[in-house]
Amino acid sequence: MTTDLKLGIIGAGRMGITHFSIANAHDHAEVTGVADPSKLVTTMMGKYTGVGTYKDYKGLLKGEELDAVLVCTPPAHNPEILDAVLERRLHAFVEKPFMLKSADGERFAAGFDAAGLVNQVGYVNRWNDMFTKARAFVDEGLIGEPLRFRSEMFSGTIVRDVGEAGWRATHANGGGAVYEMASHAIDLIAYFFGAPDSVGGTTLSKVYSKQVEDIVASNLFYDHGLTGSIFVNWSDASFRKPTNKFEVFGKKGKIQVDQHGMKIFLAEANEAHGFKQGWNQLYITDVFSSVPFYVRGIEYTAQLFDFVASIREGKPVRCTFADATADLRVMEQLFADDAARAAGDAA
Repeated sequence: MTTDLKLGIIGAGRMGITHFSIANAHDHAEVTGVADPSKLVTTMMGKYTGVGTYKDYKGLLKGEELDAVLVCTPPAHNPEILDAVLERRLHAFVEKPFMLKSADGERFAAGFDAAGLVNQVGYVNRWNDMFTKARAFVDEGLIGEPLRFRSEMFSGTIVRDVGEAGWRATHANGGGAVYEMASHAIDLIAYFFGAPDSVGGTTLSKVYSKQVEDIVASNLFYDHGLTGSIFVNWSDASFRKPTNKFEVFGKKGKIQVDQHGMKIFLAEANEAHGFKQGWNQLYITDVFSSVPFYVRGIEYTAQLFDFVASIREGKPVRCTFADATADLRVMEQLFADDAARAAGDAA
């Protein structure tokens, strides 16, 4: 496919605007229409960018001739939206966590694949150069057989009582630390090792929220013996920005990595990589890839440019609807495990 792609954006909040700027920086893609319920947003975008503006996805799909859509709405709205997108046979990029139920995820993964449509979910850490490099080191056997891992995420998203206002306050709209942040930590685990087979010892704790969890802790198990843990806290005011931390311990050493740097401990020196025995340090500036346009981070441009390349050139998709559905199944296990523990405590 050599023609330029016409893209539509559904949901012009923070991520929608981010994707708008990135997509329009691509030489072979252009956003031609945007849908958002905010009249202020659509008026301003129409006035200053010249794109077609619509109050909802129905108007966008009817009013624009599109090749693909970028869906940046709360996940509770996505089944209805993707039904219409699939009916129109459009490729789709959807912000995480994509859906709230794995059954819906399975349906759309099967439907889009059967229709030959590119489907991608925005688990952006799969495009972060530090995490991709760390994954390559593990796959290459740098630290030997992986035995144990730890996936963590921290932010100061909810650091006071905000009542029950806003979409983050209820699970029905995709709020809570599991959907909003643990999904990232879970997806990193799946990116490195595939989805775990089971979870145990889960606790979902409230700090400020009334109906949803602010802290997530659990253990994850693979049938072949690999084990690990997850810890997520979105009420930690000591973190200025959302931060993922990932650690893998193996028979020959361990890797500690976040979005900006990596520490590697080796039992023996590795001449092929230039690593000494003991601790080694890498920074994002040592390994980063280049992108032609920068907003928020290289990985944001990389994931969207890959989406375009998957449509135009058949490039493999790094995070499909099926991948995101596997993450949803783990999230459902967390909710069920915590509920079972709470019921046992109450008995």
